Amino acid sequence: MVKAFNFFKRKPGLSVDDFRNYWLNQHAAIIRTIPELRKYVASITLPSAYRNHEPLYDGISEAWFDDEDTIHTRADSGPRRAASADDLQFVDMSKAGSVVTEEIVQREGTVGDGAVKMFSLLTRKPGTDVAAFQAYWRTDHGPLAAKIPQVRRYIQCHVRPSGYAGGASPRYDGVAELWFDNFQAVRDSGNTDEYRAVKIDEPKFLALPFPFIIAFEHQIM
Repeated sequence: MVKAFNFFKRKPGLSVDDFRNYWLNQHAAIIRTIPELRKYVASITLPSAYRNHEPLYDGISEAWFDDEDTIHTRADSGPRRAASADDLQFVDMSKAGSVVTEEIVQREGTVGDGAVKMFSLLTRKPGTDVAAFQAYWRTDHGPLAAKIPQVRRYIQCHVRPSGYAGGASPRYDGVAELWFDNFQAVRDSGNTDEYRAVKIDEPKFLALPFPFIIAFEHQIM
């Protein structure tokens, strides 16, 4: 199974509340009609992100399919065309982006009600090839992040080879997803030795600084 991320910024003139309500209601109803879609999660950026500045994204979607071929061969189906057309109602398409990934579980655990989810949007360090980046992230850096006590679940999402076909450069090389009990747990994690070890290790393979989003997730299907 593969997972496609879409990064959403709301349409100019649309309020944050209207963006969220449209996505979770009208757009979600269209998403549920796509037969080849196995799972879909909408993650909405926390309100606290708007206190001092406009966040990079208002939300991130995750869509699971059986394989990448299904994504492409069914792209012109009626439900998929309807979903794409509806994006124009609430998404600023000039700022939207997507990547297709494979999941690697670094830490599995139970996520309770009220949990928050951090997306770290990663780009490899200049001069690092894709294979070396993915190998280091998976086998060296991943286990370090998995040790952070406040992390309840940790999934690495590595961009698939198709994202680099023909010399293409995807928007990101990977997305790290980490779940915490609440926002305070995110803050508390920054005071741990395990977190400090992660920060020391990041310059070895990542372009810094990298953007991140903290969100509440909503399972649409």
